[in-house]
Amino acid sequence: MSEWYSELTSFEKIYWIITGVSTLIFLFVLISTFIGADADDIGDVDAEVDADTGAGFQFFTFKNMVAFFTIFGWSGIASMDAGNSKTITIVISIVCGLIMMTIMAAMFYYISKLTSSGTLKIQNALNQIGEVYLTVGAKRSKIGKVQIKVQGTLRELDALTDNETDLKQGNVIKVIEITSNGILIIELLN
Repeated sequence: MSEWYSELTSFEKIYWIITGVSTLIFLFVLISTFIGADADDIGDVDAEVDADTGAGFQFFTFKNMVAFFTIFGWSGIASMDAGNSKTITIVISIVCGLIMMTIMAAMFYYISKLTSSGTLKIQNALNQIGEVYLTVGAKRSKIGKVQIKVQGTLRELDALTDNETDLKQGNVIKVIEITSNGILIIELLN
């Protein structure tokens, strides 16, 4: 191993050092991700940036830089093995590294868009169809409960009605209004 390393030019040695160090860090980050280590557990530099939900597309992060140098090194070694000049090797390395950074930044950006806050926006219940779960008293005499799909999730919400008779369990209803304190005003569907 030492004979092989001593036969390398200084240019090749630099590439092998960059490749070796960045690949080890990459493997550490990859393994810690698979075993479920949280960003705070491994002292990830991205932790402060990730907490800022307004940051959007993040190009210069710790993980992206590790990916850049890993791909930079391996593509440079491959380019040297193919017999390319130092200039072409550097250009190929930088381009491949930047492509990898762009792919990773885009991937994390779009993955972050998949999350939802889970906060119920009660106005989204307006005009939705549901079913009475607990009896709703006639003429707003008793708050009952309805099951209604809001924001893609079946929810159990408080409801009142202006109907002349109580709305019993199983009645199909429509939300026609929402009070200022978030109680649904419903009507019976025929």
